[in-house]
Amino acid sequence: MKIIQKRTEKLLIKEFIRIFKKSVKVKTKSGSQFSFVLTGGPSPLKLYNSLSKSKINWDKIDLFWGDERFVSHKSKSSNFRLVHSSLLKRININKKNLFPIETNFQSVKIAAENYGQKVKRYFKKKKLSFDIVLLGMGDDGHIASIFPNKIRTKKKLITNHVKRKDFDRISLSLNMINKAKKIFLLLNTKNKTIIFQKFVKKKIPVPVNFLNKKKIYIFQVI
Repeated sequence: MKIIQKRTEKLLIKEFIRIFKKSVKVKTKSGSQFSFVLTGGPSPLKLYNSLSKSKINWDKIDLFWGDERFVSHKSKSSNFRLVHSSLLKRININKKNLFPIETNFQSVKIAAENYGQKVKRYFKKKKLSFDIVLLGMGDDGHIASIFPNKIRTKKKLITNHVKRKDFDRISLSLNMINKAKKIFLLLNTKNKTIIFQKFVKKKIPVPVNFLNKKKIYIFQVI
């Protein structure tokens, strides 16, 4: 576990981007593509805005989504729309570099299975391992759309479909997240840092405590 602490969100984002750009440079200097899994919700908005202003060769980066609500991409509740408005429309990136979770299916289960197949096709016969998975954390300790009462640890799962009162959701599985080369957990407020520290100290069985400790970088405001 690597912990990066800063006094403000602005300083935290600056360090995040430095480490991110270094990781991209190392991977792509041999000609390989870099796979980056994005997170939804309000937490990464300032980060995405800063990324859009940074000098980054987006042709070398393939973007995936960690989870999505089972709504149209045009919906205000869509994570795709959130990323599009805060990042995609501000950068020069080709559609072939985008791997969103499609939601135009009859059921959330089919949508989850479709995304699992999309991930498999991307990696072909190589190990299924994203270069970086970016995560936020809810106050209940959930990550992506993996909630405290929906923790599934089956190793073969690539994606999950989740039924909830607000929205049905599609999410990368805990297994798939933990296979990533690096996991970046963004705790962009002091309150989130305090909550996370409580979860860890008391070993509370919430999703964030099931992340692979050997691969996680914790970016926290203190």
